[in-house]
Order: sequence, then C-alpha cells, then structure tokens
Amino acid sequence: MTDQSIKSDSPDFVEAWDEPQKSALEQGEIDRMTDDIIEALKSVYDPEIPVDIYELGLIYKVDLSDDRDVAIEMTLTAPGCPVAGEMPGWVEDAVRKVDGVRSAKAELVFDPPWDSSKMSDEAKLALNMF
Repeated sequence: MTDQSIKSDSPDFVEAWDEPQKSALEQGEIDRMTDDIIEALKSVYDPEIPVDIYELGLIYKVDLSDDRDVAIEMTLTAPGCPVAGEMPGWVEDAVRKVDGVRSAKAELVFDPPWDSSKMSDEAKLALNMF
C-alpha cells in the first residue's frame, strides 16, 4: 500500500505551510472589539485612585481568541491592595458586556511589579505627577 499523504517536500505542503493562518474574526471586527474592550477596561477604577485601571497601566495583556474569549493579565498598584480579591471580577464583568465577547477571565500577576512609569501621561496629569 502506498502512502498518499502530502510529503514535506511537495509543493502542496510548502504552499500550505507558508500560507498565513486565517482568523475566524475579520480584521474590522477585531479592531472594533479591541476598541470596545479598551473602553470597558477604562470604566473600571481603583476606588483609592481617581484614574481608571487602563490609564494606570494595570493591564499588562489582553488576548482575544477566535472564539471571542478574552484573557486578561493585570496587576495592582500594590500586592496588598484592599480590592485585590474583587478587582479581577470587576474587570471580567466590564469586558463581558462588550458586544461579541463570549467570556472574560482576568488573572492577577505581579511580575513585573507595577510602578508609576507604567501610567499614561493622562493618568500622571490627573494625579498631578508631572
């Protein structure tokens, strides 16, 4: 019996290997959802600081899967923050409200540690830190 599978040196294999992977989401949808997710993150505030968590630089990573699941890595201004147990839930609730998002999960990370250099100029201005 002969092997009818595509050989690694065949032109079909090389072409398939080099072809970019297609996302289940169109670029326009990704762009819209990204903007909406950022706006949702900007609606969450640390109760002790009058600046949203996005501008504070507390959001380290946001991944949007083809299945419309959002995974967020975030930190706190200090590991002993009094709302450490609640803030990830606030973030998840805000992001779940974005049209098209199927699920959201926020994970607290402390590496690298947060410092004021992660703040946007807008946040520094609001906190008079220039």
